Amino acid sequence: MSTKPNHARLYRNVPPYLREMREEAGLTQRQLAAKIKQTQWWVARCESGSRRIDVAEFIEFCRGCGVDTRKALDGLAGNG
Repeated sequence: MSTKPNHARLYRNVPPYLREMREEAGLTQRQLAAKIKQTQWWVARCESGSRRIDVAEFIEFCRGCGVDTRKALDGLAGNG
């Protein structure tokens, strides 16, 4: 049986990293969602790992948190 994409080894660090990034920015899920024109439910699903985000969404998430995308990717790569 194959591994679901959301649970692939390389993706496991992404959801907690998203939450950490948002919390360090001092934002609630609702505040971030408003900044990036998404719903609180969408942010929660991304942070819980029940929804996988693509590169463009990751960039928007970073921008919403006021984090440089390259630094975020470096930080994420360091967690892997």
